[in-house]
Amino acid sequence: MYVPEHFREDSVEALHAAIRASGLATLVSLTADGLLASHVPLLLDPEPAPYGTLIGHVARANPHGRASDPAVQTLAIFQGPDGYITPSYYATKRETGKVVPTWNYSAIHAYGTLEVFDDPARLLAVVTRLTERHEGARAAPWAVSDAPADFVAGMLRAIVGIALPIVRLEGKVKMSQNRPPADREGVIAGLMEDGNPGLAAAVRQAAK
Repeated sequence: MYVPEHFREDSVEALHAAIRASGLATLVSLTADGLLASHVPLLLDPEPAPYGTLIGHVARANPHGRASDPAVQTLAIFQGPDGYITPSYYATKRETGKVVPTWNYSAIHAYGTLEVFDDPARLLAVVTRLTERHEGARAAPWAVSDAPADFVAGMLRAIVGIALPIVRLEGKVKMSQNRPPADREGVIAGLMEDGNPGLAAAVRQAAK
């Protein structure tokens, strides 16, 4: 990933937080038939240090569970807030007119060798953790144990687990850090006015 210095994020703590906030990864592996991509919710375990391990599952019928080359690294891509930035937000537009549109975004790339497993107990632990993570904030969260045990066992037979111990972690946070302070304030105000408070907050955070 091309990362100019002013957009680089090297803090493992910040990158882990962004991964957990995103949840959904684009998993890219090289196979004998070429590149293969799957979109997979993943958990992040902090071990082994310093980068941790990504854990999830895919359908047993998904080629990703059997076709990736163990000799070649797999890439997991996570994305954060993003959006179009119009030149009209910039104070510089009114001063000189020398501005162009751009796109603000954040992205994390995690690299490692993909491992596949189908142990039922380990699979049950993974799907239980994923469920608890995404149901936890609900007033009446659904639990895996709410479904009949034989049904759950059948569903587990239809999936395989995946683990990606991370050996390299890259982060890019492109949030107008290369613009003058007046332009950044204009971006924040413009995004708020245009109904994108999440991206505005990310621009404000990146300026700190």
